[in-house]
Amino acid sequence: MRAAVIGLGAFGTALANTLASRCDDVRAWAREASVVEGINSARENRAYLPGIPVSQRVKATLSLEEALAGAELVVFATPSHATRDVAGKALPFLPLHAPLLTVAKGIENDTLLTMTQLLEDCLPEAYHPSIAILSGPSFAKEMAAGMPTVVTIAAHHEKVAQKVQAALQTETFRTYTSVDVIGVEMGGALKNVIAIAAGISDGLGFGLNARSALITRGLAEISRIAVAMGANPLTLMGLSGLGDLVLTCTGDLSRNRRVGIELGKGRSLEQILGEMTQVAEGVKTARSARDLSRKIGVELPICDQVHAIMYEGKSPRRAVVELMTRAPKRED
Repeated sequence: MRAAVIGLGAFGTALANTLASRCDDVRAWAREASVVEGINSARENRAYLPGIPVSQRVKATLSLEEALAGAELVVFATPSHATRDVAGKALPFLPLHAPLLTVAKGIENDTLLTMTQLLEDCLPEAYHPSIAILSGPSFAKEMAAGMPTVVTIAAHHEKVAQKVQAALQTETFRTYTSVDVIGVEMGGALKNVIAIAAGISDGLGFGLNARSALITRGLAEISRIAVAMGANPLTLMGLSGLGDLVLTCTGDLSRNRRVGIELGKGRSLEQILGEMTQVAEGVKTARSARDLSRKIGVELPICDQVHAIMYEGKSPRRAVVELMTRAPKRED
């Protein structure tokens, strides 16, 4: 089997390695010549996943045409804000009946489309039945190091999810399937915003009680808007909901939590992002979450406060006080 991975950040590289244990040939595309050269010559992605050997079965390229030629599975591993542009450029070379798996966790600004909806928007209808999404608690560094990782693959057509599952299942990477695409997507996207909130709380020194409350009420927010969009509420209790939320809110490898910690310490978003080499998806998704909640009339108080801190100059401490002093209500 030949697979194509479009995007060689940390997660794309880790997933290419996982695919290489099941596929004879993995072609991986990157924008940066230094990344391609490093993988092909030194078998290492020093920019995004240093210290992790890349399989000999992975061949990196700067050409989308070369990466996609003969592919029986295509993985879009670009950040959410770049997915539309890259998918459009890949379209002339995209195989028609191969599963198209997106691993980005975000909601596009302005259009408010999830990643599968975005692909449906920019690809011809003939490709739509092949679209799937992967989500769940999965830090790239641990995946690539062979530590046990379990995720969910969702597609509207179960056979598509099962085909992706067969290509990814290994001794250390376990996959479950689902047909609840919107539930899996919303859990994966919005947990990044809640992780920023948890990081802000940690940066303010508010302790474990506050972090636990943010995770719990954050899950309530995610579930509320996902169900309003048609999700099965049980999906949000699974790997792509609660599992990914706990990991991202507590793990030291979480880029979104790290952004929140620095915000809590009083640093500006511009300063924080200027020092990062990889994308924290929750930064852009916070804007989408605010806009989407207003569009469909679902209240997301934690997400709203994260947006206000990052984009409206609100004091993190003031935001916490406002969350704590909201009108008393029944837990739901």
